Amino acid sequence: MTQPTPQQVRRALARAERGAALDVSEAAVLLAATGDDLDRLTAVAARVRDAGLVAAGRPGVVTYSPKVFIPVTRLCRDRCHYCTFVETPGQAAREGREPYLSPDEILAIARDGAALGCLEALFTLGDRPEDRWPEARAWLDERGYDSTLAYVRAMAVRVLEETGLLPHLNPGVMSWEEMNRLKPVSPSMGMMLETTSRRLFETRGEAHFGSPDKDPEVRLRVLEDAGRLSIPFTTGVLVGIGETLEERAETIFALRATSRAYGAVQEVIVQNFRAKPDTAMRHTDDLGLDEYRAALAVTRIVLGPKARVQAPPNLVDLAECRALLAAGVDDWGGVSPLTPDHVNPERPWPSLERLREVSAECGFELIARLTIHPEYVRAALRDGSPWLDPRVAGHVAALATDDGLARPGVRPVGLPWQEPDGGFESLGRTDLHAAVDTEGRTDDRRSDFADVYGDWETVKDAASGTSLIDGAPAVLHAEGREAMAAAEADPGNLSDEHALTLMTAEGPLLDEVTRLADALRRETVGDDVTYVVNRNINFTNVCYVGCRFCAFAQRRTDADAFSLSLDEVADRAQEAWDLGATEVCMQGGIDPELPATAYFDLTSAIKQRVPEMHVHAFSPMEVVNGTARTGLSIEDFLIKAREAGLGSLPGTAAEILDDEVRWVLTKGKLPTRTWIEVVSTAHRVGLPTTSTMMYGHVDNPRHWVGHLRVLSRIQDETGGFTEFVPLPFVHTSAPIYLAGVARPGPTLRDNLAVHAMARILLHGRIRNIQTSWVKLGVEGTRAMLRAGANDVGGTLMEETISRMAGSEHGSAKTVAELVEIGAGIDRPVRERTTTYALR
Repeated sequence: MTQPTPQQVRRALARAERGAALDVSEAAVLLAATGDDLDRLTAVAARVRDAGLVAAGRPGVVTYSPKVFIPVTRLCRDRCHYCTFVETPGQAAREGREPYLSPDEILAIARDGAALGCLEALFTLGDRPEDRWPEARAWLDERGYDSTLAYVRAMAVRVLEETGLLPHLNPGVMSWEEMNRLKPVSPSMGMMLETTSRRLFETRGEAHFGSPDKDPEVRLRVLEDAGRLSIPFTTGVLVGIGETLEERAETIFALRATSRAYGAVQEVIVQNFRAKPDTAMRHTDDLGLDEYRAALAVTRIVLGPKARVQAPPNLVDLAECRALLAAGVDDWGGVSPLTPDHVNPERPWPSLERLREVSAECGFELIARLTIHPEYVRAALRDGSPWLDPRVAGHVAALATDDGLARPGVRPVGLPWQEPDGGFESLGRTDLHAAVDTEGRTDDRRSDFADVYGDWETVKDAASGTSLIDGAPAVLHAEGREAMAAAEADPGNLSDEHALTLMTAEGPLLDEVTRLADALRRETVGDDVTYVVNRNINFTNVCYVGCRFCAFAQRRTDADAFSLSLDEVADRAQEAWDLGATEVCMQGGIDPELPATAYFDLTSAIKQRVPEMHVHAFSPMEVVNGTARTGLSIEDFLIKAREAGLGSLPGTAAEILDDEVRWVLTKGKLPTRTWIEVVSTAHRVGLPTTSTMMYGHVDNPRHWVGHLRVLSRIQDETGGFTEFVPLPFVHTSAPIYLAGVARPGPTLRDNLAVHAMARILLHGRIRNIQTSWVKLGVEGTRAMLRAGANDVGGTLMEETISRMAGSEHGSAKTVAELVEIGAGIDRPVRERTTTYALR
């Protein structure tokens, strides 16, 4: 665009002063404001900022993060024309440096920073240096790391455990999978968007030419993926690198769009270009103060009062910081009392005393914050929202006030970190990964057994706090009599104390519990034993989640890995239909290489081939993976899946709906709150689900009661559960058992108690209790049918997950065999549909 006229600037300025929403062209016009117009513009921005601070509960407060810079590596595969941070391996060698800082060097910086009161460890590094420099690859290989990000992750854990500093990771472009992997070790991450100008990226001689990671589309994707993963993310715009005013405005609006879509942009840095010697842009003029003020003001106005807008205080003269505050800034970013700004080493940090004085002169109090901004701290620690992984929540809580700011005078102290969370001190690695050949265990396992599941000794320590390995506590006769009386009077509304008493019943008391459950079953659904003719289709077992109980999941390169094509899935559905099936149950691993539309495509393939087949598919974990890959909300994803032909969801991936157990069992696979959100949303959009509980591993009866309570609350709210399916843990090939952490599945007592108490506690809510012949066999199934269950599930025709876990009861039953199960206890057997209509 041509330089805006004064009339254009004033028209846009008048709209901004009225609070009207600006478009890109108006923002571009305002970026050219000067003189009195610029003063009016910054006044608008300051009012917007002040309103946001009042709403946030901290009027008149400007924040900063006390931090240390940890330049993990200066190697990079990019060639930005303004950068002096990056070096070549030859330069590093001439100056006596390794390609990467060693663990000792990293920890020394972090410890010194902690001693000086720093709270953040900013990991600064180049993008994927191993992709360009053989020296980087060799260094990583020699130390057992397959990537720079793997090394960063390990060092973040060390910093958390040994210093208590909070890592803020700035490794550049990351994939969804990589951020998912890094989230457990860092409360926040960051990557500057810089600019959305493709011209600067594609044109020879421009700032980003020859830098693959500066592709604007790639960088925007990183911001979106961070949002999908609920990662508090720092980003920003670099002003003055050759972009036009319109391109600058487009960048600001792109940041606004991402922030609004996902809510994960915790701060936007508006950084002014400063020319550096020995760079391709050394002759480019520094960004002028007025132009910088306009960029700050427009960013503030466009992003709105809730945004946190940061300006680095070392990239202007200290006196000019007043002008930045007047333009809408409310954060100074990271300021270090120890390390220089390694990206701009020629610009030293102002002292905190002087920065505090300048802020006070402008009417602001300077207060320290954490690397994760206060709004996200409060939401995570107070409201349980998913902005913090539980594995670092304790580290943040140790440093935070109730308002989410840094606790005055606090000094960080190393705290145990565990993958997954449990808050137990690591006892160090031991050789728990060798094959175990006793008591029916097998040495069959996925090829990355030694590292995919984390430190088994630490997991074992965590599990010791959740399990009742030696069995249930004894129940006094009087307690049992009182609990039974309460159950008979109002079974669906037992107190937790009475429920736990009956869940731990043995001997005659357990007999009474199962008799009551059987009577409630007869009252609710009659004597019919129901089943559905169905087929399981496990379309892939490639999975990188690393659930510790799962023997089904494989890496893509493992010999047992498989993935079915759409035609193969449709063929199996057609074959099942021809054999009388009315349902296919379809689930698979969380494969990062699945196409974004995979779940819709799979459903459509079946419905196109067999229109009348009911598709019962996709666990809540798969739904979450689908939302991350498509960018859709959970609700929109489920609606689109329903439109593709999905009829209902399996309520698997529940395991135990208690995060203390889940982090041990599933390695952070899916938080309880997310499972609840998925199934509740499914019910709201008209998709019924089953509900499940896998028990008998590192859990105890109190967890079983709690799990059933969660299901009851959901059913009271939505009414969308068709059945409850207790799933006994099959230990034989489960990694968590092979590692000596979990017990070998539930006992017969446990199975009877769980099935019976499910019938009692869910009475009046969930009509159908299903028992699994796959896991319990014929006689075990009959026992559960006499203890409150009324359904035996499906014929399956094939069942891969339980078989690979070591189940010995087959993977298919004929209708005649299911009828025989009921006949053995004099019960009639009836075929049903997925939603329990009798056929």
